[in-house]
Amino acid sequence: MTQLIDRPAASRPVPDLITEIPGPLAREHVAFDERYTSPSLPRAYPLVPVRGEGCMVEDIDGNRFLDFTAGIAVSSTGYGHPRVTAAVKSQVDDLLHFSASDFYLPIYAQVAAELDRISPMHGPTRSFLTNSGTEAVEAAIKLARHHTGRQYVVAFLGAFHGRSYGAVSLTASKSKYHAGFGPLLPGVLHVPFGSAGLDELEQRVFKRLVPADEIAAIFVEPIQGEGGYVVPDAAFFPRLRRICDDHGILLVADEVQTGMGRTGKMWAIQHWDVEPDVVLTAKGIASGLPLGAMIARAELMTWHAGHHGSTFGGNPVACAAALETIKLLEEGLIDNAKARGEQALPALQSIARRHEAIVREIRGKGLMIGIRFVSGEVAEEVQWAAFQRGLLVLEAGEDCVRMSPPLIVTEAEMSTALRIFEEAVNDVAHHRREVYESAMAGHGINEVESAI
Repeated sequence: MTQLIDRPAASRPVPDLITEIPGPLAREHVAFDERYTSPSLPRAYPLVPVRGEGCMVEDIDGNRFLDFTAGIAVSSTGYGHPRVTAAVKSQVDDLLHFSASDFYLPIYAQVAAELDRISPMHGPTRSFLTNSGTEAVEAAIKLARHHTGRQYVVAFLGAFHGRSYGAVSLTASKSKYHAGFGPLLPGVLHVPFGSAGLDELEQRVFKRLVPADEIAAIFVEPIQGEGGYVVPDAAFFPRLRRICDDHGILLVADEVQTGMGRTGKMWAIQHWDVEPDVVLTAKGIASGLPLGAMIARAELMTWHAGHHGSTFGGNPVACAAALETIKLLEEGLIDNAKARGEQALPALQSIARRHEAIVREIRGKGLMIGIRFVSGEVAEEVQWAAFQRGLLVLEAGEDCVRMSPPLIVTEAEMSTALRIFEEAVNDVAHHRREVYESAMAGHGINEVESAI
């Protein structure tokens, strides 16, 4: 097993790369990891993180990276926020675990009360706490079917709702998530994301496949995450709300990635002034500790004791982190997400114009930003080129790179990230031009095709 290099953090810039990337200890650890861990883990590139502070992640070789992934939009308050860590340490000293499924854990109810206060629905809500986003999705499927007595649910092509059986049945971002696992949950229907999908829902699904009064719920990400940070057209959510109201269908907003201030509002669906019946959260709710929630209108909670539960869901330590995280979000981090997004999006649009040969589109809200390239191969090359320069970004969808930094990111850090990102884009564009020109000079049609 590799040993961590102990290097003083003081006065070091970010990024600060002191070895080749990946370094020798990172390569050694990757080999160790691949001997013992499941090959199902979809690693993006050989980063081996061991420390974090703010928006900085340090790897096992002592290299410091500027993190614009936030652990897949999870570390909302950055790494090691002193208020979050103090809350966690205090709770650890008092009570590490007690199951809220069987007993009245005080902090569980406190989190549920806070979620009621900040929920995007008027009127009372009740919450079920989970360990993850996919568990929140599973809870919502069960609640929707139980409350309505209906069996069908609708989701959208491009959606990602998780990988457990019910959640992966709703997921439709990549076919590989379904490959070899069928049959999946019955009664799940998919339509395209956006207003065209609502046309298909009303004209094909309701008329030819399933009557509307047999559909329990429609699950939707306000902005598709894994699908490529896709923002729907302005008419989509108001129309979707009307369809649900007309037919008694529950609208379930999957805000696992979009919620907790990421888009510059507490909940992304608030950009469209639409209220869901159920909202799902996880990822950024507890600054990195495992916690999720299904928040539903109180009148929908018609199930009884034993219908659903969780040994670890609402763990007191994770709940302590969540309470402090919500305070920090409301005290300025949501506003900062909006401001830094307003800084980043125009700058990325300018980068796109300067590199229009390979950049197709900039999209997103707040600190949920997607950069769409001409192909998945180009997106992967840009991701790698950024990693080599000390900037952590992550692919999404078929041809996008996503930026989802911690909500504490500063104006200076954003400027640094934008500079490095353009360097990475420029490097990939330059390399592809060289390959293209070499191929055109007579080195083979295959090289020409790969360069285009």
